Amino acid sequence: MLKGRESLIRLVGRRRRFLRRRHSLLTSSAPQHQIGCKECKDEVSTGNGNVDEEEWVDCPVCGKKIRGEDRVVNSHLDKCLTRGSKRKLSQCTLFQLNFCTRPRVTVSSIESDVTRIDVGPSTDDGNICDLASVTFSKNICDLASEMNSSDGPENDIQDESKSSVCNRVNRMENLDGLLKLDDERKLLSDAKTMQIFGLEGSPQHQITDDRIDNIADSPLSLSEKRMPKCVEPSEDDDNSEILLDTFVVGRRFGNDGELTVGAMIMLSRDPENVKDQNAIKVLTKDTDHNKELGYIPRELAQYLSPLIDKFHLRFEGHITSIPQHPHAVVPIQIYSSGIVSFGEKDSSSLQVFNSLRRNALSAAEFSQTHSPIPAKYQHNLLLLLKEVLNINGHLFTEGEKTLLEAFLSLSDDSQRLFARLYARKGPWFRMASISYAEICDYEEAVKGLSEAECVTLFESMDKLQNNDLKEVLNVLNVGELRDLISSLNKTHKKIAQNSDRGTRKQDYIARVLAAYQGGLCPNLTSMILGKTGRCIRISASAESVFWRAERLFFLNGEQDLSEFLLVDLGIVKYPAYNCIFTDQIFPDRSDLLSYEEAIEVAQIMDESLDENNNELVSRCVEISASNVSSFVEEDRSSHSGSMAAFLSCFSASWVYSKVILLGVSFLEHEQRFKEAINLLKLLLDKFKCDRRRGYWNLRLSVDLEHVGCLDESLEVAEKGLLDPWVRAGSRVALQRRVLRLGKPPRRWKTPSFSSSVKRKIVEVHVQGRPLNCKTGVKNVFYGEDGDRCGVEELALQYYAGEGGSWQGVHTESGIWLTIFGLLMWDVVFADVPNVFRTKFQTAPLDLETDSFYEVRRDLIEALLDKIEHGMAEELLIMSWESHVGTACRGVNWDKHSLSELRAAVTCIGGPCLASICRNLAQDYRSWSSGMPDLLLWRFRDDYRGEAKLVEVKGPRDRLSEQQRAWLLFLMDCGFSVEVCKVSHAPI
Repeated sequence: MLKGRESLIRLVGRRRRFLRRRHSLLTSSAPQHQIGCKECKDEVSTGNGNVDEEEWVDCPVCGKKIRGEDRVVNSHLDKCLTRGSKRKLSQCTLFQLNFCTRPRVTVSSIESDVTRIDVGPSTDDGNICDLASVTFSKNICDLASEMNSSDGPENDIQDESKSSVCNRVNRMENLDGLLKLDDERKLLSDAKTMQIFGLEGSPQHQITDDRIDNIADSPLSLSEKRMPKCVEPSEDDDNSEILLDTFVVGRRFGNDGELTVGAMIMLSRDPENVKDQNAIKVLTKDTDHNKELGYIPRELAQYLSPLIDKFHLRFEGHITSIPQHPHAVVPIQIYSSGIVSFGEKDSSSLQVFNSLRRNALSAAEFSQTHSPIPAKYQHNLLLLLKEVLNINGHLFTEGEKTLLEAFLSLSDDSQRLFARLYARKGPWFRMASISYAEICDYEEAVKGLSEAECVTLFESMDKLQNNDLKEVLNVLNVGELRDLISSLNKTHKKIAQNSDRGTRKQDYIARVLAAYQGGLCPNLTSMILGKTGRCIRISASAESVFWRAERLFFLNGEQDLSEFLLVDLGIVKYPAYNCIFTDQIFPDRSDLLSYEEAIEVAQIMDESLDENNNELVSRCVEISASNVSSFVEEDRSSHSGSMAAFLSCFSASWVYSKVILLGVSFLEHEQRFKEAINLLKLLLDKFKCDRRRGYWNLRLSVDLEHVGCLDESLEVAEKGLLDPWVRAGSRVALQRRVLRLGKPPRRWKTPSFSSSVKRKIVEVHVQGRPLNCKTGVKNVFYGEDGDRCGVEELALQYYAGEGGSWQGVHTESGIWLTIFGLLMWDVVFADVPNVFRTKFQTAPLDLETDSFYEVRRDLIEALLDKIEHGMAEELLIMSWESHVGTACRGVNWDKHSLSELRAAVTCIGGPCLASICRNLAQDYRSWSSGMPDLLLWRFRDDYRGEAKLVEVKGPRDRLSEQQRAWLLFLMDCGFSVEVCKVSHAPI
């Protein structure tokens, strides 16, 4: 795989079905440097399928056409004035400027420019007014003016009197109500809460649909359970019969069978349930056998289970009503049978019993107003939309918000069908093959989605577009395509003569497309429709808006809605931390559109490499280079703390740089070194503060040597060593190049680093019986026990025996990153603004930046001091017991046991371990790979031990520069390091 390809794939994530700018990006006749201009972005279609009609104005500085939005105009003017490319202005030009259209005031425009949103318990509500004390007179006047002049349905604020302006102003004093949560969940939450402080320039968009506003769960606080308020026992409690109204949930996991009103049921404990040790099953109470119907809600089961286990209560009941949906929750009434008696000495047991009884009653009452959610994936999608609109509402146009509001007003069936289709590959789906148990009425669901313009239907030949034909044909199987070809051949023999005879599905599709494009069969579309039947797909406008919402929520391409499912099923447990917002990732819409356009170019680049379309690959590289050429590195000093360090990763220029880097690898593979040199020089010129500069300098020096420019190659290597962003393996590689190329007569003076780089590393030679000797294939040997093994396992066997009775593991970087994550857990998840934006993170956004150490310097150094003075094992045990199973970047709970980690930490010693942790904290990205293969340890009689690090190399292998950099660093720290070379034993 080409260098940078894997990184680009992770960046793109799930490929989008519709790339709106594909045609304009690849075929536009406009100058290339305009392709990535923020002000030249096409607007995404609105909810009614039309392109937003926005006023475009002339920039008074450069003369370009830009959108007449305040943010766009101000941003564009700042850049023009910074570049100094001014044209002569006249007073008339300034007076005639019309930068903004007539203001359209909405809820979002009247709310505060500075907000504080508290999700979770808060004791400070009085500061809202202080934080929101910004001048709003202009917005209020604009609103009043518009309301006076517009009384029609076009007005954004419908059915409101002029007095509503005052109501809107009052709402600014209670902005924390935007993400209002239930009091019960606030009081019982045992997790850390998310707080959003001082979010500037982000007017909030409120969704008025009750179903989304009343949702109690929030993705911003996943660890907070949706549970009722606990009730303390009182003196009036007694041990009378318990009568509860609740539900049967999880019916899809129970046995099928018809339900009847009044049917008797009973409860049975399920302590072996892997998801909930308090689980209680609901069974039918039959004379012959009991059928399982489902489970009691978890919130209620946690109180009933100890009543059943400890106090031996039995619960029976009956079904009160039958739901229409086969998998909906079933209302039931249950009651306890018998009365528990307590003696005078059992006051504590009575108190526990009464507490459980009252809390069970409270949980049952809570469940009546917060009924269980039958379709969790639908619920998760609504939660995602709510949070994105609350925090990033300013990044959506009114048309896009209208589309989302239309979706939120749809029926449950429509929302569930959309969520199902959105998660599938598609893009087209046969209506006849769509079947989901939780959707009752497909016709009404499709009708609602179609009216909201969330889906596109293919049900008649006049609705079939040329570019849709191939996608529609993909829903047919090979047999159906073969029948279609046979039908065509009977009436049009030329198709059989002129078409490829391949038997693969794509060959059949190509033959049908050839017939369609050649006009050989006028009724071809009718024949296709007869085979496919009605088809449906997500509309382009809906796909674009929902993709944007998903991207803004997760901020990466690797995560999607399935993350909610993993949490719901208990497969993944994310750590608890505070999310504190003070700045926006994307200050305005133009920044987001530029970023999205760059992602589209990256996706086209990835697809082109899959298709071996070298012409399109070159075009993507040209587009990226053109955009980077016009890029001016912004001063991010205005952003707070660590945010300035990672903010560049969400810019269009950063995405284009990854496309260019992949283009460099592509050109080098094609031996087009001169073109690769030009691209590398462009990257080094435009990105002055980037940790990738080490690799760029190294490749530039190597490519210059390929074209015979040895002097320039040496000069590039020497300048690279003066660059503070060149580190770790890249630095060692450049040093070795300078020593090799800088011999007399080019250079007469020996560099100061010569003795350090040329240090000898201890080598140990081990011989083994090879199973294979092929070049390019992983070496396999026979171990001492006769089993097959790799070179690392063979080396472990050597060190366990004649090599010195060492214990150890083959881990490479894994065990070190696990130890680092466990020891530094509280530092990694410390309260730092802006680095945690969602509850689905396993590390802060600034972990791989220099600011990680700078912002947390005091915390890190205090912890390293404890490690250095021998407290590492204690800290490790505490962290393991507190967080075992919780996802954290670099921590592998399954591969390394606590005993192995304790032994390793003890034998390594405090000073050496502190040095490694400090190195990773200061530059995690550069040093998180390339560590030695084996970590070995052995104990003495006094529980003190020693450790050794070994890099294993098989025949024809050699050390990489990153591995060499680690070995040299470890030697400086005082570690015992070796290189174990495994060779073939003589026959």
